[in-house]
Amino acid sequence: MRLVATTSVGEGSLLGKAIYNDQGQVLLNVGARLERHILNRLVEFGIGYVYIKDPDTDDLILSNSISDDLRLNAIKTIGVTFKQIQEDTKITNTFVLDKASRDFKKLIQVLLEELSSSKDLLNLLSDVFNHDHYIFSHSLNVTLYALAIGIEMKLTPKELEQLGLGAILHDVGKMKVPEEILSKPGRLTGEEFQVIKAHAEDGFQLLRHVPGVPLIVAHCAYQHHERLNGAGYPRGLKGEEIHLFGRILGVADVFDAVTSNRVYRPAMLPHEGLEILYSGSDSLFDPKVVDAFRRAVAIYPVGLTVILNDGREGVVAEQNPGLSERPVIRVLEENNQRVVPYHVDLKTNLSLMIVSCETILKYQYANN
Repeated sequence: MRLVATTSVGEGSLLGKAIYNDQGQVLLNVGARLERHILNRLVEFGIGYVYIKDPDTDDLILSNSISDDLRLNAIKTIGVTFKQIQEDTKITNTFVLDKASRDFKKLIQVLLEELSSSKDLLNLLSDVFNHDHYIFSHSLNVTLYALAIGIEMKLTPKELEQLGLGAILHDVGKMKVPEEILSKPGRLTGEEFQVIKAHAEDGFQLLRHVPGVPLIVAHCAYQHHERLNGAGYPRGLKGEEIHLFGRILGVADVFDAVTSNRVYRPAMLPHEGLEILYSGSDSLFDPKVVDAFRRAVAIYPVGLTVILNDGREGVVAEQNPGLSERPVIRVLEENNQRVVPYHVDLKTNLSLMIVSCETILKYQYANN
């Protein structure tokens, strides 16, 4: 199956991977015919990419980074807690967060088990979900990215648990931000941006007195917008003044933000998000963290159409663990001519590299 921008799917194409809402209900099942009104609706839902069927790639295996059931349960657990904080008083917030921390620690252990047992690179783009509340899904995604980085950096089990808890709760302060600001489609005013920026301090204050939450977790909320050169907020910390967890969360948070659809801009593809991290490596982001991220996360998802430096065009067929930029490519076209598909492994063909990606199909298969 092919990974295609929703705005570019040919009318009548067949869906290759089911789309769910955050309650676990199937919005569109595999094989659904994508008529124009359905495609328009998916765009409105903020679903930027979908998998569609085509005969050249229908045998490709898409492995979920975590199971659908676990993802849905995790988002529900995060959502229940965050909504209670949004609605409750300061006194009961401490009780809510103390109870939630126990549930979150159990969740983190399950996430770590699935991530550690998987031989595949982390690929969240393959998880096609429509979410009513961005912060809930964002909190889970940042947790998965942070844990993947932590595993790659050989953190201890205790450190991974604390990092995971800090990642889940890093944006908890946004529950104090008015919804009309969080969901504003246009540019924020200076005053609105100051309200948004306060979420780091608010999150720290919410977490620092919770008995079941280590102080380092509160500092994850405090520090995830700090940057190596001091350009971040709220305190303008520099270099190693920022805890390792804060540096990890800074990378995970930015990557998920730019690769997710938002009301004010479309999602980037993972390799474009990695370029954002590379451009800020050693000035904004810790280069060791960026490198660990690169080794742990699928930069070119299976099903993505790519063009090689010798002009050949194909589709990412499988990943090479630890070498996210060197996947196996199923070549479909040479010299602008269709060919019998065959595989090229960029791990062993070092003279080859991916020079661009396509999310628009040259050949549509609307009647399969």
